[in-house]
Amino acid sequence: MNLEKILAISGKPGLYVLQVQTRTGFVAESLVDGKKITVNLKSNVSLLSEISIYTYEGEKPLSEIMQKIADKENKGQAISHKEDNTTLTTYFKEILPDYDEERVYPSDIKKVLNWYNMLQAKGLIVDTVVVPAVAEEAVAELEEALVAEAKVSPKKQKATKE
Repeated sequence: MNLEKILAISGKPGLYVLQVQTRTGFVAESLVDGKKITVNLKSNVSLLSEISIYTYEGEKPLSEIMQKIADKENKGQAISHKEDNTTLTTYFKEILPDYDEERVYPSDIKKVLNWYNMLQAKGLIVDTVVVPAVAEEAVAELEEALVAEAKVSPKKQKATKE
């Protein structure tokens, strides 16, 4: 699940997609209503790809937790974030049994479930694509060949063509 361009902006409801960066900030589009807003660099903005949840062993990235919810729900809607705290914590324990109950509050669980349901409603919940090592090597070789070809000057290209 790719959360690279999905943002949570403090003081603004919902999630946003990063559209373009400007000198003074950036333009983001709301996932809720599609309106574009400008956000300055002083705003408190969090990329979902940078958010983690505390566990007793360390921290788990939000993308892993979203993937676990998607697997549990067969990519369907999760329970509502408006459920009572007991229901929410019980559900979250099924998803992430070792989450740190002292550092992860019910409000955090509500945010995660609300964000998941927003992303799911927009069709942004997809399987993580794992590229085999062989394919990665082929892509790296292709990139090297393209870089080497780009470094050949136009005069040399004409000489080799003739």
